[in-house]
Amino acid sequence: MKSDTTTVAYCGTQGSFAEIAAKKLFPNGKLLACPTFKDAYDFAAKNKSDVALLPIENSYAGEVAVTVDLLYRGNLVVNDLYEMRIEQNLVGVKGATLDDVKTVVSHPQALAQCAEYIAAHRFCEVTSENTAFAAKTVADKGSKELAAIASRAAAEMYGLEVIAADIAESRENTTRFAVLSKSEPQPRTGDHLILLFAVGDRSGALAEALSIIAQYGFNMKSLHSRPLKDRPWQYYFYVEAEGNGAEAAMLAELRTCCADVKIAGRFLPALEI
Repeated sequence: MKSDTTTVAYCGTQGSFAEIAAKKLFPNGKLLACPTFKDAYDFAAKNKSDVALLPIENSYAGEVAVTVDLLYRGNLVVNDLYEMRIEQNLVGVKGATLDDVKTVVSHPQALAQCAEYIAAHRFCEVTSENTAFAAKTVADKGSKELAAIASRAAAEMYGLEVIAADIAESRENTTRFAVLSKSEPQPRTGDHLILLFAVGDRSGALAEALSIIAQYGFNMKSLHSRPLKDRPWQYYFYVEAEGNGAEAAMLAELRTCCADVKIAGRFLPALEI
């Protein structure tokens, strides 16, 4: 954990899960709340903060697409990953009951984590930039028919009550938060890598890239594809791999069959916070 006076940009407001994580990781840091993931990313990219703290993956809903896209297109790198248990709660105005609720508002990841609960109660869904913003929306509207999926801290912050606790499908609901900065991450013993690349539209291109990664002794832990926004029906790939192979030689060989190849992060196995 960090104990210095690092300035930390995060997406959300008081009571958001990102703020909770930031307080745990940077207890003496200066926390800068931002309305969107991109705003938090840009704070670090433009030297308005030392780091940005963004969720990168949830154990149930998968990768956080916005963060992964920012990593691919930008210049910040991941220096550490931390895991935090997430308790999603249905929160509403005082006196509201489960029978009153007709619509739920929250971040798309939170809605995905609670999809089965939402479907079982036939709630309508409204998306919000952040779970804490969702709680504020409910408080501002003041309607018993509208509830948010958010933290207990957010409920307390906006004078709401917990209608139903811990409603995510998985009781092991965990989010990994990435600490991003402009400084290049240094290789460390037991390193994990985040590797990003795009492949050409030809038969066997992805298999060739994955073979090169394995050839240099890196064990792939995960592989995700994301669409390239400016090239319809083409994709880039996000790989997490473990190993201490010849990185420079691997990258050089990958560049013979891939575009936009880069190591976007190095981190030790994620620690719980």
